[in-house]
Amino acid sequence: MVRRYGVVGTGARSQMYVRAMLGAHAEEADLVAWCEPNPGRMDHADRLVAQLDGRAPARYAPADLERMIQAEKLDAVVVTGPDHTHAETVGRALRAGADVVVEKPLTTTARGCREITEAVADTGRAPVLTFNYRYSPRNSALKQVIADGRIGAVTSVHFEWALDTVHGADYFRRWHRDKSNSGGLAVHKASHHFDLINWWLDDAPVRVFADGGLRFYGATNARARGLGDRPERGTVDPPTADPFALDLRRDPVLRSLYYDAERYDGYRRDQDVFGPGITIEDNISAVIGYTGGASVTYSLNAHSPWEGYRVTVNGSRGRAELEVVERAAALPGPDGRVVLDASAEDDPTDGAARAPGTRLVLQRHWEPAEQVPIAMGEGSHGGGDALLLADIFRGAGEDPLGRPAGHLDGIASVAVGLAVNASMETGAPVRIDELGLPALEPRGEASCP
Repeated sequence: MVRRYGVVGTGARSQMYVRAMLGAHAEEADLVAWCEPNPGRMDHADRLVAQLDGRAPARYAPADLERMIQAEKLDAVVVTGPDHTHAETVGRALRAGADVVVEKPLTTTARGCREITEAVADTGRAPVLTFNYRYSPRNSALKQVIADGRIGAVTSVHFEWALDTVHGADYFRRWHRDKSNSGGLAVHKASHHFDLINWWLDDAPVRVFADGGLRFYGATNARARGLGDRPERGTVDPPTADPFALDLRRDPVLRSLYYDAERYDGYRRDQDVFGPGITIEDNISAVIGYTGGASVTYSLNAHSPWEGYRVTVNGSRGRAELEVVERAAALPGPDGRVVLDASAEDDPTDGAARAPGTRLVLQRHWEPAEQVPIAMGEGSHGGGDALLLADIFRGAGEDPLGRPAGHLDGIASVAVGLAVNASMETGAPVRIDELGLPALEPRGEASCP
């Protein structure tokens, strides 16, 4: 059965879903409406639809969300707007009679978690979360090792995530740089990571102690390192060779989505990462305790020279180690610039001391180490995005790994991020049950529409 969809928020994040609805999932999904405050971004979305041989969806402003759902007879909406808008949008859409697919994070505040939970209780409809990292074969392989009991009962986890000076820097030039919009990297980015931990352990977090700060980006750090005066944005004349600058005019998609659309709302996608006004952290360290007794040490660095992550899971029977190098080095090109999308070109460091790739090693007590095979697929995240989109648009079947995620999973991941923020602010440990969140319950309540 073909279901009628609307998309709320037509920025870059929406494009994966648009392409899916007009491509691989055209027989399951009919894209019929946009809901977006910026006409320039809707123009870009219309052009994308035309390129994919689709018909232009109807246009609505955010204030008309309910009218859009009723007038267009929508079965579901995909929510890809800024994080701080998620709770209100999800609640309104559910109450208007539509199912909801929402980008992570679910929301950015405890109040938002309560609002969504109340809407779920009032309507009997539960939103679906798009935790695509669960579907990445490398992360699924680690989940399988743990679920099969190959390392016994988990006692501790160490999780280190490195964002490089291209991808990591990007959070400090966009709306994410304001914590009131994004919840900071502890909520926006680490919702991925904390969800993975919750899912790998099949357990609920209890308490968090964290430390962190803005130690590399921002005006104060720039002055301390003697960087001198800098332009307010990366799109300047004459063009600069600064690898931290992003000139929106150099990329046709970024130009269309943001630079040409500035006249409607004034939003600048290319703010200086060493400018004033940044209220999020670029270094975060945390210790997380779980109901079942496992403890987790977590670190996030957003100015690393390479990008990827390392996970070590210790258990009563052994240890599993996952290492992923997504980009081995952020290297400027001949013009002094770097490519924003790590997948846009071959990594020139292939074969060097640090090369892109993935390795999962299992070693049980009294046995030699063995490398666990990972069945990689085609496309983004090792084929994980395609698997996620299939669950969203075709419906999730039985999954022994429990990859489909719902709002309770979203709350559990946001809970850790909120506790990290609270602990960084106060310098004290924070209990999850003191944050004013809905009670965390066992995983696995999701059912993709």
